[in-house]
Amino acid sequence: MAYEIKIEDKIRNIEILSRDGNYYQIAIDNKVYELDIIEVEQGVYSVLHENSSFNVELVENKGSKSYIVNTFFSSFEVDIIDAEAKYQLNRRRDDGDDGNVIVSPMPGKVVKVLFKEGDAVKAGQTVVVVSAMKMDSEYKVKQDRTIKRILVKEGDTVSGDQPMVILE
Repeated sequence: MAYEIKIEDKIRNIEILSRDGNYYQIAIDNKVYELDIIEVEQGVYSVLHENSSFNVELVENKGSKSYIVNTFFSSFEVDIIDAEAKYQLNRRRDDGDDGNVIVSPMPGKVVKVLFKEGDAVKAGQTVVVVSAMKMDSEYKVKQDRTIKRILVKEGDTVSGDQPMVILE
């Protein structure tokens, strides 16, 4: 199971590679860690790593996917960025921009590119279709535009926040 987590101003890729009881093998930005994690009370965890012990408290912050993480020495904000959070973030960003770039809000596979460079497109027309998490998403233009550059082709894999089409 893979996640993106925003810790303060940095995005980290975290993947749970395996779990056997309290023993976890996780990768943080592709570096593997073996941890023994026990919840000692509601929201408080004891974490053992390489013969060192850490106590970690998770306090819900601004919602179910945002936490304040307290350790003995520090406190910081952590946000879990899953597909829903990326979609909501992209929608908020779309509401404020002028629509010059069509961006994929999450990783997926380009299944259809409906126009070519130089084509005129009308507001609401679908330009690119991306399949992510067994669901196809259509990316449309907000205003009448001309396609300046297409940065992807059918079959390409796109990452989150990757520009796919530049409009003018």
